[in-house]
Amino acid sequence: MKTSLLRGGRVIDPASGMDAVCDVRVRDGHVDAVGAALDSQLGDEVVDCAGLLVLPGLIDTHSHVYRHVTGRFGLEADMCGVHSAVTTLVDQGGPSCMTLPGFRHYVANPASSRVYAFLSAYLVGGLEGHYYPELYRPECLDVDATVRAADANRDLVKGIKAHAEIGGFARWGANVIRLAAEIGRQAKLPLYIHFGQLWPLPGGASIDPDTILGQVIDLLKPGDILAHPFSRHPGGFVDRNGRLHPLVKEAIARGLKVDVGHGSHFSFNMARKVIDAGVLPNTLGADMHGYNTPVPAQAGTPESHPDEHHLFKGNARFSLVSTMTTMLGLGLTLEQIVPMVTSNAAEMLGLKGEIGTLRPGCVADVTVLVDERGRWAMRDNENTEVIVERMLRPRFCLRAGRRFDADATILPAAQAA
Repeated sequence: MKTSLLRGGRVIDPASGMDAVCDVRVRDGHVDAVGAALDSQLGDEVVDCAGLLVLPGLIDTHSHVYRHVTGRFGLEADMCGVHSAVTTLVDQGGPSCMTLPGFRHYVANPASSRVYAFLSAYLVGGLEGHYYPELYRPECLDVDATVRAADANRDLVKGIKAHAEIGGFARWGANVIRLAAEIGRQAKLPLYIHFGQLWPLPGGASIDPDTILGQVIDLLKPGDILAHPFSRHPGGFVDRNGRLHPLVKEAIARGLKVDVGHGSHFSFNMARKVIDAGVLPNTLGADMHGYNTPVPAQAGTPESHPDEHHLFKGNARFSLVSTMTTMLGLGLTLEQIVPMVTSNAAEMLGLKGEIGTLRPGCVADVTVLVDERGRWAMRDNENTEVIVERMLRPRFCLRAGRRFDADATILPAAQAA
């Protein structure tokens, strides 16, 4: 029976209300004990974590890991997961009711990372990052089939994914979102909605982007998730006048949640407007995919994307942990950020108390981070630079007690200020 003793780190577990320098013992893949100065026992592998952060295993609420099937869009799961010190990944809209069996067999089952899915509302799923708009029209949704797939795969499917953006609304109005919301209601699962322009407008079309949020929130239920609050694209949380959309706080008051969905749409300027207006996200997804991450394009896949702004030009690499640093750079505290990637994320998945915590008896998903002080420059795709004086870096994680070092080739290298 293998045991590990993580000695002397700063243990932050929002689900347990813990924030203290102490030890964590892992036995046979589960958390055995958390406390100050635990005695080492015969067979313990003692790991010195002094000066490090010891957190519940990080949960990335917005990943794209349906590798090969979604073309260039899908990344390798363990590269984004355990080898980046992230123990749980949620693929947002890669598999559909038609392709979910393949996702289970070829992605979720073989991965060392824990992998869940928000099932695409569209029959084609996330092919090439939604490269072809006409595949996402109302006729390309099947409510009954998608609900059946979700019901038959409750262990894997934790929500539904759809898009509310200018290109789609100019083509089909709110019809797609209306169908997606019906899937969420019948399946009794949260609906995760992309905001901010994704598809170009069809020829001659025009639409007021500030009307989209109002049309959408009336269709949603408490617990549904509004994504990309900090998008630089129109049709999101910041209106055309550069202020927080007047309906955002009403949406939150109705019980809707907010996920950062960082990605390459992220804007420091937009984030500052939203946060200064008093809106903080509940969860923090990285939104890494093959168009914004430096991995080789697969033969035969598009070399560019209709939304050229998809391509990441700022810090050339990022990860879930570096997005945590981004939030620090916006003035949020570590105590505000850790729940976004642990306890709040677990609640979003309907897994509160099962993952995202270090309570004794739970599966030993643990993330260990370096917490450095200095001066570093971070940039977004608008080339806005923010200087941060605190940098989080992944060191290693335990996934069900098994150690994985943070050695993914995509992990960012910080740029000194």
